[in-house]
Amino acid sequence: MSADLLAAAGDQLPEDVGKSGPFGLLLTLLLLIAVIFLVRSMSKHLKRVPPSFDPAERVEEIPDTAAELLDPPPGDDLLDTLRKAPRALEPPRRPGDRPDTPTAGT
Repeated sequence: MSADLLAAAGDQLPEDVGKSGPFGLLLTLLLLIAVIFLVRSMSKHLKRVPPSFDPAERVEEIPDTAAELLDPPPGDDLLDTLRKAPRALEPPRRPGDRPDTPTAGT
């Protein structure tokens, strides 16, 4: 008896059951378009992110002992020199070189 019910239920199913239709294609295309817009928006937002989140003002550190007041930490003079002249590490340029154009070797 139950086999007869299952056979009758199988006969009543339409042909397109289990197959994707135009609604599935439309839904897939809408999701793809939404993802494209989200990627474009996120890339615009990421371009606006600053390269560093360090505070603009430096907090002066208070030394623990009086000796730290008199003796600068090692390498501090080199750091000061590099802060004053950030291009000190670049190789010297020739008179005809322009900084915004790539060189012939690269």
